[in-house]
Amino acid sequence: MIDTDVLDTGLGDADDDDFDETVEYDDSQLPDHRYMDRELSWLAFNQRVLELAEDPTLPVLERANFLAIFASNLDEFFMVRVAGLKRRIVTGLAVPTNVGRAPQDVLSDISESAHALQVRHTRAWLDLVKPALADAGIEVVSWEDLSADDRDDLYDYFQSQVFPVLMPLAVDPAHPFPYISGLSLNLAIRIRNAKTGRQEFARLKVPPMLPRFVQLPPSGGRARYLPLEQLIAHHLSDLFPGMEILEHHAFRLTRNEDMVIEEDETENLIQALEAELLRRRFGPPIRLEVTEQMDEVTLDLLIAELDITEQEVYRLPGPLDLRGLFDLAKIDRPELHYPAHVPVTASAFQPAEQNGRADFFTAIRKGDVLVHHPYESFTTSVVSFLEQAARDPHVLAIKQTLYRTSGDSPIVQALIDAAERGKQVLALVEVKARFDEAANIVWARKLEKAGVHVVYGLVGLKTHCKLLHVIREEDGMLRSYSHIGTGNYNPKTSRLYEDFGLFTADEQVGRDLTRLFNELSGYAIEKKFKRLLVAPLHLRKGLLRLIDKERRNALEGKPAHIRIKVNSMVDEQIIDALYRASQAGVRVDVWVRGICSLKLGLDGVSDNITVRSILGRYLEHSRIFAFAGDGDPQVYIGSADMMHRNLDRRVEALVRVVAPGHIKELVDLFDLAMSDETSSWHLEPSGDWSRHSVGENGKPLVDLQERTMTQVQRRRRARAVR
Repeated sequence: MIDTDVLDTGLGDADDDDFDETVEYDDSQLPDHRYMDRELSWLAFNQRVLELAEDPTLPVLERANFLAIFASNLDEFFMVRVAGLKRRIVTGLAVPTNVGRAPQDVLSDISESAHALQVRHTRAWLDLVKPALADAGIEVVSWEDLSADDRDDLYDYFQSQVFPVLMPLAVDPAHPFPYISGLSLNLAIRIRNAKTGRQEFARLKVPPMLPRFVQLPPSGGRARYLPLEQLIAHHLSDLFPGMEILEHHAFRLTRNEDMVIEEDETENLIQALEAELLRRRFGPPIRLEVTEQMDEVTLDLLIAELDITEQEVYRLPGPLDLRGLFDLAKIDRPELHYPAHVPVTASAFQPAEQNGRADFFTAIRKGDVLVHHPYESFTTSVVSFLEQAARDPHVLAIKQTLYRTSGDSPIVQALIDAAERGKQVLALVEVKARFDEAANIVWARKLEKAGVHVVYGLVGLKTHCKLLHVIREEDGMLRSYSHIGTGNYNPKTSRLYEDFGLFTADEQVGRDLTRLFNELSGYAIEKKFKRLLVAPLHLRKGLLRLIDKERRNALEGKPAHIRIKVNSMVDEQIIDALYRASQAGVRVDVWVRGICSLKLGLDGVSDNITVRSILGRYLEHSRIFAFAGDGDPQVYIGSADMMHRNLDRRVEALVRVVAPGHIKELVDLFDLAMSDETSSWHLEPSGDWSRHSVGENGKPLVDLQERTMTQVQRRRRARAVR
């Protein structure tokens, strides 16, 4: 067992006066234009998602799922990032840009790139995935493909299941142009009154509660589906009797859903948030998607009524709102999906033979336990640990941060059970978690009703760290059991997101979490910690110091290596520190899933930096920071990405991993990801990302996620034999 009271973290403790010293660097040796634009880099990330959908070697229903993920990602990008840029331009606020270009030029580039990607996305569906589905016996048909019997069957379905919920809205002097909800799929309809000859306009919303694809009876053993908007469009005469249907076209609107709450000016955060959620529904339009066939009269009317610019109109050569492919991707055809994978129970948490239950407290007392999801089960580790803590009569208190979870989550239920058993329970709920605000408010109130102490974090900061702290009485003494994770306490997403979690009974970590929770439920975070790096005050400083230590080691001829795995790499101070380390000869490996503002190809600056990205069946979500440390490796995991919001406007926590076996596991995973033998995307000096999935011999490169599944299974079997 390592004595962390004397453990040298390389970061100093609460009495280390030089921790806050600011080191001045001469950045004149770094070129001015040394950052990639973050928004264009995000679009490049979504292009990598699209490339998975275009990959014929992947199971076809997974390709359909990637098309839906691309569409959903792009919606959020417009609702938040593009909307935020526009709001700042319109209101005259400073627009943060690290590329030295005018915000309007950045918006223009975003529009150009997004247009090209959306057309490519539609063509991927029409030309690649849809035909591949048909080859596999799953057809998405058009109305013109249907027989008379099919159309009769569909008419019956339309009359009984669709017609009653449709609400056509006319536009005339007595009926102003209706409100168009964000992300809704609509039909713009122009009609002529047969009696008066007058042309009218109507809007019809495609009901979102109905299946996006209507299933037809199988034909020749083939499953068949018709887009719902086509079914509605071909029965408009039932909705407008006596009218001549002149034109009908699908359209879809995206609204600004970027939320702004002045927390220091409100007395009740929940009430302010609920008011902002209502306002968000009516945010200004930010994007109008239409089909290529839409006539100019209809389009001009929409542009005028929605007060939208030509640049914000996206003409697409196929169906709109391919998020509907999420439903098709759930078709029960195992051979068209990734092979089934059942997470294993971490070896340390295997049930005891005598009662079939794991004793988490005994297991964690033996030593730190590192769990890798979804390869190792979240349910049989985090959830079961919390449920045991809720039942255990020796547990006195449970404290937990909750950023995103599900309303029916066993996590929430365990906290309620613990409170009802008389334990002290604190839940720090982040009600400002984007797009989960309304759900978080609902179950936060449910927790409060059960007697849980619910707090909503600090003014001006989101609480994003993933912390669980259990206090247990043992032999008259109090002992801490802690869990620090890289991902949310959400059993549903834990099956799709790759994350790490560290369980520990280390007393120093317990003291760190005790202080941190006290500050989170009280006032500002000011203290320093022993085994944690905590934002917003100390995390960036700590990482800069670790990076600089590697730089100095390299200058002194010592081994030096920096490995960083994050979702996003944007922060200029961190990037500049990596540039300086590279200049000193430090090997810098960056494994990033999404945005990367770091530039390669800068002679004498980024020569020693390698950047890779991996996407696959699981969303790479963990954050790892590993420093060679001249033989004393410093390795951290946690919740923080290298973005301004994470380092300056969120409470984040990284925990140092100290067990040699855990350090080796993390470093080995990293080295596998960075290997030229592993399938990945490489960031090129041009700023483009090139996919490397096939070796020179024509054989597929190693799939990191499949290899990790195999290794985890093998490791478990080896430990079982021992």
